[in-house]
Amino acid sequence: MSVQGQGFVRPPLPEEVFTDGFGEGEGELVTLTYPKPLPMRLDRWLVSQRSEQSRSRIQKFIDAGYVRVNGKTGKAKTPLRNGDQVQLWMPPPEPLPYLKPEPMDLDVLFEDEHLIVINKPAGLTVHPAPGNKDGTLVNGLLHHCQDLPGISGKLRPGVVHRLDKDTTGCIVVAKSQVALVRLQAQIQQRIASREYLAVVHGVPQGESGTILGAIGRHPVDRKKYAVVSDESGRYARTHWTLQERLGDYSLLRFKLDTGRTHQIRVHCAHINHPVVGDITYSRCRKLPVELPGQALHAFQLGLDHPMTKERMLFEAPVPLAMEKLLIVLRKRSA
Repeated sequence: MSVQGQGFVRPPLPEEVFTDGFGEGEGELVTLTYPKPLPMRLDRWLVSQRSEQSRSRIQKFIDAGYVRVNGKTGKAKTPLRNGDQVQLWMPPPEPLPYLKPEPMDLDVLFEDEHLIVINKPAGLTVHPAPGNKDGTLVNGLLHHCQDLPGISGKLRPGVVHRLDKDTTGCIVVAKSQVALVRLQAQIQQRIASREYLAVVHGVPQGESGTILGAIGRHPVDRKKYAVVSDESGRYARTHWTLQERLGDYSLLRFKLDTGRTHQIRVHCAHINHPVVGDITYSRCRKLPVELPGQALHAFQLGLDHPMTKERMLFEAPVPLAMEKLLIVLRKRSA
């Protein structure tokens, strides 16, 4: 549609574009009433009312003409006054062409319409990346979850936290935007708890301890991470407890206060007790048994359900390869 006059063709006004079809078909139409006595910008108020949507996402809805105030297409700076009716149209999620559903044998510990908890095996990457666009956990979840409402308008599951490719155990993935936002907040506020088991080289002093050390890119090998200065890295804290002495090895239990990339692996290497089987941070290549990756397992995950607030605790059994390693080490140290 265009408006002509004196040889001039101007672009259509927003009110002229979305007159038909607004709020029709698949998607969600939300109607809100502005209750405050003082005026407030449309974009700011919508962000406060739809906490599951990011500020940039709300802005995209407004720019696309998916927000109306008293029946007229709104703008970000539109001032809202007491009693104004605001309509927000959220279209169905768009499929991402680079994310293809793939059949995958997933070990599901729990699932409902809001979230899914998986016991991830070694060798499975969580999310597609350049050079690794298929065969990931996200590809498997797209096939497994047939009712995804989408994240930020895209047809994909929401990765709340990540596990390294060769780390096994509990990982929670959100099925909706609201679940993702609330679960990520639990990680940041330490409401969610994540505990790990790892077999490490050597025996640390004492029965427990805390490792403090900012983590950033390795100064020489940029593919690795290392404990660096506070100015160049991100604050990281790892608590450990000795579970079992196994001769020249130890079984440790870890609890994270932060979730930096490779945090446990980097902190263990920093105190000279690297994780067994970690080819990136350990120099030892001769192992008691063959392992598919580092002997690091996310065995326990605690969280509040994002909708019901019920406290939930999930545990993943130690994988067979790590169990075999423990059996061999116990026999050797007996």
